[in-house]
Amino acid sequence: MSLVLRLFGLLLVIVFAWWAVQMVAAESGEVVIVTTTDAEGRPHETRLWIVDHAGFGWLRAGSDIAGWYQRLSAVPEVEVERGEQAATYLAQPQPWQRETINRLMVEKYGWAEWYIGLVFNRDRSIPIRLEIPED
Repeated sequence: MSLVLRLFGLLLVIVFAWWAVQMVAAESGEVVIVTTTDAEGRPHETRLWIVDHAGFGWLRAGSDIAGWYQRLSAVPEVEVERGEQAATYLAQPQPWQRETINRLMVEKYGWAEWYIGLVFNRDRSIPIRLEIPED
């Protein structure tokens, strides 16, 4: 019984350590707050990484089932708080930019991108270009 408890304890320590490193990795580097709106008009905040490319900011959804991605698909106007500034953008998914945006995320976020990539496959990620809406 003692061996079983020790193994269970070791498993808990490993799971906690994996989770803790993932939390540190997710908050490494520049993190923006993206506010999406649900069908009832309620705002939802999500913390995400961002890169710049071709004059635009770019986010990346892990897949099309991510809750925040589902909300911006329905209501593409989002607010992004980057540093001390917040602005409203039109979120434009552009899956054909996957390779470029994935590469830029690796360059910017380094080990953290690699670590989180162990859990979340980037082959189905969806790059999202942030455009300033026209009046």
